[in-house]
Amino acid sequence: MLCIVSQRDERGGGNASIPAENHRRSSPAMEACHRRRIPLHPPSPVASPVLRRPSSAQASDALPLPIRLTNHVFVVLFLASLVFLMRRWRSKILSGSPLHVVDLLELAAIISFVSSLTYLLNFFGIPFVQPFLSPSPDDDVSVSSPAQKIQPCSSPDETPAKKIPSFCSKIDSLCLESDEEIIQSVVSGATPSYILESKFGDCRRAAGVRREALKRITGRSVEGLPIDGFDYESILGQCCEMPIGFVTLPVGIAGPLLLDGMKYYVPMATTEGCLVASTNRGCKAISESGGAASVVLKDAMTRAPVVRFASATRAAELKFFLEAPENFETLSIVFNSSSRFARLQGIHCSLAGRNLYMRFSCSTGDAMGMNMVSKGVQNVLDYLQSDFPDMDIISISGNFCSDKKPAAVNWIEGRGKSVVCEAIIKEEIVHKVLKTTVADLVQLNIIKNLAGSAVAGALGGFNAHASNIVSAIFIATGQDPAQNVESSHCITMMEAVNDGKDLHISVTMPSIEVGTIGGGTQLASQSACLDLLGVKGANMESPGANARLLATIIAGAVLAGELSLMSALAAGQLVKSHMKYNRAQKGDANKASPLM
Repeated sequence: MLCIVSQRDERGGGNASIPAENHRRSSPAMEACHRRRIPLHPPSPVASPVLRRPSSAQASDALPLPIRLTNHVFVVLFLASLVFLMRRWRSKILSGSPLHVVDLLELAAIISFVSSLTYLLNFFGIPFVQPFLSPSPDDDVSVSSPAQKIQPCSSPDETPAKKIPSFCSKIDSLCLESDEEIIQSVVSGATPSYILESKFGDCRRAAGVRREALKRITGRSVEGLPIDGFDYESILGQCCEMPIGFVTLPVGIAGPLLLDGMKYYVPMATTEGCLVASTNRGCKAISESGGAASVVLKDAMTRAPVVRFASATRAAELKFFLEAPENFETLSIVFNSSSRFARLQGIHCSLAGRNLYMRFSCSTGDAMGMNMVSKGVQNVLDYLQSDFPDMDIISISGNFCSDKKPAAVNWIEGRGKSVVCEAIIKEEIVHKVLKTTVADLVQLNIIKNLAGSAVAGALGGFNAHASNIVSAIFIATGQDPAQNVESSHCITMMEAVNDGKDLHISVTMPSIEVGTIGGGTQLASQSACLDLLGVKGANMESPGANARLLATIIAGAVLAGELSLMSALAAGQLVKSHMKYNRAQKGDANKASPLM
């Protein structure tokens, strides 16, 4: 650190020394020099040419008022306008008035809020960010003539410290350690594995260090788990924590599936042999019979918080309040304010003693919507707390939703997208493609899918293998695989039509929980599969249309899978096909499945 402060003279272009008292803000170096009574310039009759990087701009450099007074004015203005706007908007929410209609006072408050916030962000933000973007005053470079000797600002008790990059000093000493040192630190427990990404700023390096540490801790190799070739930045903070690699899954294509007049090639990520081939055969039978048709019956994600009161009578009062039609509009305004796309559709309550379970249903655009509906529910709970101060919120989710668990409420009321899909398969297609008869299929469906599932006490499981298709498409398109539990609820119906010659087949699926934005849908592979189906991202013209289309495609694929598997069972082909193709050895020649 050198005790020389100079800047270029604007009038003559030379270097002019500036006394410390003329600086608005003295640097730490100058203050240290003054404390030790060290001159700013060495005693020399000729001023040496000194090159200094321009001092960084400060947010207060252009202020006409003293800094302290200006700060106080803008802080008071910011807080006053914020409190005023919050009170006004709260009263509007309670009264049901539209938030976007503002009067003159509210407009002035908004302008004051924005201007004061802008000032505060600039004043306090620039000095905070600047050390990361530009060199500190300690890094000034000075060039002097050989005859000159520059007096350093150092004392005998000061020892030269190791020069550390500014960004590393802000993060952690891990930046200076080798991977081997950090691995040993993780193994010993001194460094938690979960902080590596934030400390390194390099997700790939963090995954490699964590992987090697795990190998040493467990004594087991993970050599077969690939680590390179994946964008770990894309999952940080949203998809997976503490990664050590990624799993590769084959993705097959079934199709074309002719659904509602459009052809779709359905991606399926699976390791089960014959699944894609079987679904593909069902798609062929449907397409050659004129295609399938689908209808979205309902689109509503749910969340059900549970609250407790001192008595069941008091809990019932809230139940009646929530289910009263005259209160729905106010509750909708409170709920919908949480998102541009969340729209409350209904509230269904159930009482268990003094515990009240409130099942909120809402549309969520193209997102699957769990986070969206949770935010809306939290808004309503905060609103209710003022009128029901004795309400004790036990949990934002009370399992009356019901998420990732088989539940009759989802089977009956639906959750996510409720879809029905149907097709009429011609008699000749049943014989030629499916290798069976209409009568055999109808009989098998009654005995297996309906009566057999009833004997088993099935809940939403009146089908052959809907979960197979749902899981494969969920993984390929970035959905939550755990929601396969309720998304696979399906009843398969088969009837002989057209004088018993043709087959009418349908699947009714009341709770397909899918989205085309958020979660795993933004990963490269999953995004590509969504793009293949034409449902990638949000639909700007009709919010929610892409997610609904994805749900109908899943139902259509389930229809194809049900048709093909039931035909294989009726014809006695299932065991033969699986024994032949599920146990094929590595290196065997390519074989065509008899299900194709």
